[in-house]
Amino acid sequence: MKRTARAFWIGAPGHGEVREVDLPDPAEGEVLVRSLWSGVSRGTETLVFRGGVPESQHAAMRAPFQEGDFPGPVKYGYLNVGVVEEGPDALLGRTVFCLYPHQTRYVVPASAVTPVPDSVPAGRAVLAGTVETAVNALWDARPLIGDRIAVVGGGMVGCSVAALLARFPGVRVQLVDADPERAKTAEALGVGFALPGDALGECDLVVHASATEQGLARALELLSAEGTVLELSWYGDRKVSLPLGEAFHSRRLVIRSSQVGTVSPNRAGRSYADRLALALDLLADPALDALVTGESDFEELPQLLPRLASGELPALCHRVRYTDLG
Repeated sequence: MKRTARAFWIGAPGHGEVREVDLPDPAEGEVLVRSLWSGVSRGTETLVFRGGVPESQHAAMRAPFQEGDFPGPVKYGYLNVGVVEEGPDALLGRTVFCLYPHQTRYVVPASAVTPVPDSVPAGRAVLAGTVETAVNALWDARPLIGDRIAVVGGGMVGCSVAALLARFPGVRVQLVDADPERAKTAEALGVGFALPGDALGECDLVVHASATEQGLARALELLSAEGTVLELSWYGDRKVSLPLGEAFHSRRLVIRSSQVGTVSPNRAGRSYADRLALALDLLADPALDALVTGESDFEELPQLLPRLASGELPALCHRVRYTDLG
């Protein structure tokens, strides 16, 4: 008897729909996973939803189990937590994380799922993909004990970076955002907070994740001489003006990009699986629950994404819950 599942697709830019999809029987070495939760990473997924991925980046921006192509129709997403219903004995019944789109059930190679530690609730584990981005960023940045650090941009990625930096000894960490409501998130994560005009300067490192040119300009202003801005923002098809005059050269400032698609060269001996397993271990900290700022049912996704994309519904990670929908 043919099995089916329900999946969220972007039919065209700005339009989402739930479709019934055929589900193959798992072959040897594969698992059938029933989704428990998925997460909408507001920055990247709303950019994809509005059709903002430049043609030159279509290949680089593909998600591991994406179907279709940009700008649409496309099935896109990468924060999924579910339970293994069929597969190898070692995984049967285990709660796992997978870089899979929003879908009620799916079949993937067993190697594509990572067991969620018993210390991490399934609902929090949807943050694994974003915490993994933060891990890679800090491998790139190599912060040192006693550093003065600002994280400009209090979105999901910026908050994840700030949360990990809060564990570094002797480090001054300040989350900088134009939204004063982010002060509550910063407090929950154990870091300081400032509006852009009030941020502390003379930073050794500034991690920029606001995806605005104003944020990037402010990040440069906050640096000490020979300091570094680590750029995590994804601007999609937008052009950015950058103030590289004035004291940029005389102060020998550095702007460096970081992207999770490649394991940091500073940890070349680590695999993607190592990095994701570390991110899941770090999620044992309940403070990271502050990054989940909303929750909806799977069937609400077609109405949810336009509200997230427009900013009508502010969110860091919006969590999607599943019942047994087939």
